[in-house]
Amino acid sequence: MSLDVSPALLEQAERGEVDEADFVDCVRTSLPYAWEMISSLVAQLKVDGGNFADNQTPPPDEQARGQLLRALASDAIRGALQRHFGVRLAFQNCHRVAVFPLDASADESLTRFTSVRGQLLNQSPELRDC
Repeated sequence: MSLDVSPALLEQAERGEVDEADFVDCVRTSLPYAWEMISSLVAQLKVDGGNFADNQTPPPDEQARGQLLRALASDAIRGALQRHFGVRLAFQNCHRVAVFPLDASADESLTRFTSVRGQLLNQSPELRDC
């Protein structure tokens, strides 16, 4: 299961009205490693500036890796995180998460990061089974 959904949030979904702040809080509590990773990258981007901030350190264990995969593979979760943090998210392999500003200044960097070439250049034998 991707998220630990409270009965109250499930009830909201059944009624058809889900408060996005409640959904984001569910993501935060259900996927703490992914939340912390993205939060820290957003903070790094704000402090350092530039076109993007990214993580290149593999997760400490399979549980953490799974959290990143669930957060970034789900369109709903990824979209909610992007709106919450005011960034664009990109993902390579099993751990390389990057955050990009929303404005057009980072478009070229985002295009390079998400390109086929970028994906191929980010490969290594150590990441084969991630």
